This record gives sequence, C-alpha cells and structure tokens, in this order.
Amino acid sequence: MSIFIQRTLLSLMVILLAACATPASYDYTAFKQSKPRSILVLPPLNQTPDTHATYTVLSTVTQPLAESGYYVFPVALVDQTFKENGLPNPEDMRHAPLNKLREIFGADAVLYLTVTQYGSAYKVVSSDIVVSVSAKLVDTRTGKLLWDGSASATNAQNNNGGGLTGILIGAVVNQIVNSVRGDSANLPITRLTSVDLLSAKPGGLLYGPRSPMYGK
Repeated sequence: MSIFIQRTLLSLMVILLAACATPASYDYTAFKQSKPRSILVLPPLNQTPDTHATYTVLSTVTQPLAESGYYVFPVALVDQTFKENGLPNPEDMRHAPLNKLREIFGADAVLYLTVTQYGSAYKVVSSDIVVSVSAKLVDTRTGKLLWDGSASATNAQNNNGGGLTGILIGAVVNQIVNSVRGDSANLPITRLTSVDLLSAKPGGLLYGPRSPMYGK
C-alpha cells in the first residue's frame, strides 16, 4: 500500500471519528436549581421580512413544551394581555420586567424566541422552505439563563433532473409555488422546527414535572 493511500485512509478515519464524537453536554446547573414548572412564551421576535413568521411560530410551540412536561400559559391570551397593557409588538414585550411577568402570570420561567429564517429561500439550483428559530429560557425569580438553543428545518427540495436548465427552472417554479401557497407551505416546516427545538432531549430542554420522565 502506497504512502499516499495510507495517509488518505488515515485522514478519512480522523474525519469519521470526529463526526462520531459525542457533542459537549449542556450545563444544566441553573436549570436543575430552578426546577421550572410553568413557562410563559412571549411572541417571537421576527428578524425576517415575512410578517407571518411571529404568529405561525407562536402557534406551534405549545405542543412540544407541554409534551416535555411543562404547563404553558395560553399563548393567545398572553399576547392579548400584553397588547391591552400598551405593549403591542414582540420587541416591546421583551422589555417587560421579569418580576412583573411573575407577578401578573405567576410563571416560573419565560421563553424568548427569535425567528431568524422563515419561508422560501432561492439558492440558484434549489428553492427550499427554511424555518430557523433560536430560544432562551430565563428564570423569572433570578433572571438567570436556564437554557438556550436553536433549530432549523427545511423541506429540502432538490431539483436534479433535466440538466442545469431544468434545475434552474425547477428552482424558480418551486419558489413561485411556495409563494402562492403562502403560509400554509411554511406551517409544516415550522412545526418541525418547534418540535426539534422545544422537545426534551440531550442538549435541549430537560423534562418538566408533568412528564413521567421528569428527573430521569
């Protein structure tokens, strides 16, 4: 076996070992000390040009949080309460003092969400729907960050037929179709993102007290 082949195989082994390496575990010290039972979800901050992003994402977060074992305050009621008290948009809501949120709602923790990508993304040879969201869970009593994370999902439409011309045409057609379908096309991808982001798992949220997996 030549030296070149040996070095190539060695390089491949290093790459494979790196890919299989266990990711660093999240530090849950503050989370375990806090033991949150209830979560107040604020309407997500929208960093995309699509005006539907905030409330489509908000509509998908309750289920994974509840299934992870937490009481989630009704998101529509929370949103309306803020608006009736002079905080009409997510950016204003974020400035609400934690002690006031705890006093008014009785929440143990607040979940702050940010939508960084939402909708159809044209990439020359493909047009995919992409939804990306980041999250921070904060203790309302101490103000400590309990957990943060991010997730992204896509429909990954790959156009690989008809040569380069066919690929480009397919990408444009997919983008038009996605635009016509509007938010109905984004909702399934948004659900996938929220489930990936907010379901209890290693590196993600811990199981809450309403889950039979709590403390395990």
